[in-house]
Amino acid sequence: MATTDNTLGVTAQQAGLARCDYCGALHRLPVEDNCRLCGAVVRSRKRNSLQRTWAFLIVGLMAYIPANLYPIMLTKSFSGNTSDTIFSGVISLAQSGSVFVALVVFVASVVIPVAKFVIIAGLALSLHFRWDMSEHTRHVLHTITEFIGRWSMIDVFVVAVLAALIQLGAILTIEPGAGINAFALSVVFTMFSATSLDPRLIWDGAKDG
Repeated sequence: MATTDNTLGVTAQQAGLARCDYCGALHRLPVEDNCRLCGAVVRSRKRNSLQRTWAFLIVGLMAYIPANLYPIMLTKSFSGNTSDTIFSGVISLAQSGSVFVALVVFVASVVIPVAKFVIIAGLALSLHFRWDMSEHTRHVLHTITEFIGRWSMIDVFVVAVLAALIQLGAILTIEPGAGINAFALSVVFTMFSATSLDPRLIWDGAKDG
């Protein structure tokens, strides 16, 4: 006679288990003490996960606005001083024939940050309002944010390398502008936002942890 395995599709929380986020050790709920292996605090879900996600995301978005308005790079030479924002830098690179470099900067500075804002906000909204979205789709979106997040600092890295290498005195000097600081802050806060979103909420459909 065929039997049904009732454990299929059961989350760890439903099974009365909680996993340590640091060492991965499993504990029976309720956890009355810290992790038996590493001593870290063990929780079934991150506390105030969605609230912290929204807080970091809003601050990251606020920092991204001046990152696009203020220059990210200041060029000083004997012929004069110039400054470039993200968009003017992309246009200048494309007009000078460096189309590939312009495309890389555009993707790293515009496409990736905007995609992270949209995906994280979409995930948070779908969890809070319980939109009709499959757990697999949410998991794929969360994986995308983790994958593209590692490329978010390309623009900051390029400006830092240029500023360190191109220091030719009165001939040519490159310095980072105020916009690059705002861009770095935006990247950091969006990273905090992504890590604050507890992926375990995806599987149990809870509004918050």
